[in-house]
Amino acid sequence: MIKVLYLLNHAGKAGTERYVQTLIEKLNNKKIKAYFAYNENGLLVERLEALGVETFRIEMKNPFDIKAVRELSKLCKKLDIDLIHTQFLRENYISLLSRILNRRVKVMYTNHFVMKNGAVLKITNRLLTRLESNIIAVCNKGKDVMISNGISGKKIHVIFNGVDVDFWGTPVESTIRKEFGIDDDTFVFLCGSRFAHDKGHKFLINAVYQLKKITQKKFKCILSNDGPLLEECKKQVADLGLGDDIIFTGFRKDIKNLIYGSDLYVNSSEHEALSFAIIEVLACGVPVIATDMAGNGDIINDETNCGILVNYNDDKGLAQAINKLMEDKELRSKFSKNALKAVKEKFNLDKVANETYNLYKESLKI
Repeated sequence: MIKVLYLLNHAGKAGTERYVQTLIEKLNNKKIKAYFAYNENGLLVERLEALGVETFRIEMKNPFDIKAVRELSKLCKKLDIDLIHTQFLRENYISLLSRILNRRVKVMYTNHFVMKNGAVLKITNRLLTRLESNIIAVCNKGKDVMISNGISGKKIHVIFNGVDVDFWGTPVESTIRKEFGIDDDTFVFLCGSRFAHDKGHKFLINAVYQLKKITQKKFKCILSNDGPLLEECKKQVADLGLGDDIIFTGFRKDIKNLIYGSDLYVNSSEHEALSFAIIEVLACGVPVIATDMAGNGDIINDETNCGILVNYNDDKGLAQAINKLMEDKELRSKFSKNALKAVKEKFNLDKVANETYNLYKESLKI
């Protein structure tokens, strides 16, 4: 059984954390023995410990933290780790440098961002990624950008994110309409992104303002999460007079309840690699409108035909797309059926776990 140490700087509650957790749930004690190490504590530590996974803290101040390199090497020797699976640049560089002290351990990296690097990082990438066994890009655009960042395309494998189809595809009777006093005739669209600069909430709120100008239909927009821009967004809603149209729920653990109570999901992000939230929503059979950014086009396209792509920051265009789906029940039904098909065929967690495990074996030459 392969011993894998998953290494993540911040063990919070975002998409990368879901990626790590779902891989561990699928593979641990079946094909691998999983361990987890982190720098900043968060919800993922609690969740993994509940699954019986041993967790360890390693302070990682920067990508070239020599003390962290030594501690990681020492931990890997103690646990007899075969492979470190990293998620971001900081912990990836630290893991690669740790191989100088412990050549037996292999390192594999999943890149969750589509972000161009500067000249210095491009040089460092060329040097350090020679120590990498395999690299996963979660979308096709991610692979292209990594190659432009100085990483050898021969090491990069595109493996889309995936979700547990059985879990998300099993309906629940949603309570949100009763909770928020929404009648059955009101169209509900949801956004569950964290309130951060790159998630585009201000753009979405402006689109809701435009939507009010072009429709007489009743609707509610539910914004569910927390984050540093939450109060700014609440002020924007108040300033635009949208207090009766937009509902802020705060952070919720019952996201499936929210999805099944919604008619549509909206992703308004400025940057995406391959959104877990979008795939989870599609697995529930709910259509999606998303910005035409990076991996979103791998999910929503002419082949899958399960939603609509819009340009980022085009609030009128987003409003028109929402209105189109509000008006066309038949189109929503078509997108819903195609959504389930796409997730089963392309974004299935079993497929992701098997392909990732095969890369573990390839990295170790098993």
